[in-house]
Amino acid sequence: MDYSNLLTEETQTFENILNNTNTETQNALLAFVGTFFVAILLIALVVCILQIVAMWKMFNKAGEKGWKSIIPIYGTVVLFKISGTSPWLILLCLLSIIPIVGPLVIFGLNIYLSNNIAKSFGKDIGYTVGLIFLPFIFQLILGLGSAEYVGPAGESK
Repeated sequence: MDYSNLLTEETQTFENILNNTNTETQNALLAFVGTFFVAILLIALVVCILQIVAMWKMFNKAGEKGWKSIIPIYGTVVLFKISGTSPWLILLCLLSIIPIVGPLVIFGLNIYLSNNIAKSFGKDIGYTVGLIFLPFIFQLILGLGSAEYVGPAGESK
């Protein structure tokens, strides 16, 4: 069977559908897709702003200046310090270029850091699970809620 002929017929059929489609239908579809992407962009922007506010408040509760949370690498170093984790562990992020090992190391480091952050604010293992799977919600609760910073990894100051 000659498949090249079949492919040509399918392509022509698709082109006929596109050419015969009403311009109003195309415009409506384009408007729907555009509105969808704008809505997704606005939701992402709101989540990003809430994340910045949450981290800013967490840093303030820990005795650090809030602006440090918005500086990409420096904010991570300070977050490691707040949680009582060695900032040198950030170098493990360089392993992310290794295909299988890298993501596993990053995931393990995220679990360790989340556990130490939860302990630093006097929370238990359940809160650690929340920080791992829904960090934007649980960081908002830490930053804007009644949680008190008790010291790196739960040690008193």
